[in-house]
Amino acid sequence: MPGGESMPGAERVSGTGCAAGVLAGRLGRYGLGTAPLGGLFAPVSDEQAEHALDAAWQAGIRYFDTAPHYGSGLAEERLGCFLRGLPADAAGQAVVSTKIGRVLVPGRGEEEGFVGRTGFVRVRDYSREGVLRSLDDSLKRTGLDRFDLVFIHDPDDYWEQAAGQAYPALAELRDQGVIGAIGAGMNQAPMLTRFVRETDLDAVLVAGRYTLLDRSAAEELLPECQRRGVAVIAGGVFNSGILAGGATYDYDAAPPAVVERARELGRICASHGVPLPAAALRFPHRHPAVTTILIGARSAEEVREDLDLAATPVPEELWRELDSAR
Repeated sequence: MPGGESMPGAERVSGTGCAAGVLAGRLGRYGLGTAPLGGLFAPVSDEQAEHALDAAWQAGIRYFDTAPHYGSGLAEERLGCFLRGLPADAAGQAVVSTKIGRVLVPGRGEEEGFVGRTGFVRVRDYSREGVLRSLDDSLKRTGLDRFDLVFIHDPDDYWEQAAGQAYPALAELRDQGVIGAIGAGMNQAPMLTRFVRETDLDAVLVAGRYTLLDRSAAEELLPECQRRGVAVIAGGVFNSGILAGGATYDYDAAPPAVVERARELGRICASHGVPLPAAALRFPHRHPAVTTILIGARSAEEVREDLDLAATPVPEELWRELDSAR
């Protein structure tokens, strides 16, 4: 597994499952990921972001995922502004997750795929102090008084600090009731599996690793989560665009082999009268470990389109053909 030896004393004996169970019941089948509202790949106006959030809310979505990384805090600010505009009784229905691991400091930094906001540098920090600072900053940006779920975000090269400092800090905050639940969110499955085995997480957010193009999370991560009662949130179901008619795969230009593979999947879906994006949106729920699928949209139209696609019937014959075509 990546990241070296196990953390001393980190082996999970048994989790209570309490926070995870309550959390899974509140997330819903679909949630809204706010990375596009932070300007991922292209700028989004305040009005456009507000309309997208409102469309999701009107459609019954109550789970919203955000992060400091998304537009250098812009997505957090926009989500908080929207939630504060709801009636108090309605706002209480919202379930919000954010992430730690990138602390924002003033300066000229790289946009890292996000367009429209400069003036901040993302500093990787999984220390206890970094966790507390990041959460305090996120609370200020959103205007919330607590988060329902906090993820350790992209700790690929920071296992020792993430498991040795960030996780214990978050576990303490969870025990104190300061946050509702804790998880890890990554674009890979092996380290998430290690987190599940060696810590007491309530949830994982696995992005792009349980899709029609990449089912690697099904090898160990999903069975382990199912066995230990850890909620699984599937993100990146379009692999950042290639399964929805785009040209990007894992946040970069799609290699020719991936483009051809996506075209083949599209041909198979078309032969059954099902759009490829519809099958991509429905696919993760085929595994019993998956609680929620995050959709990412930058406009009200995209929200409605994605939810319409998610409601598209997919015949079992298509699933069988897609499975045999792997």
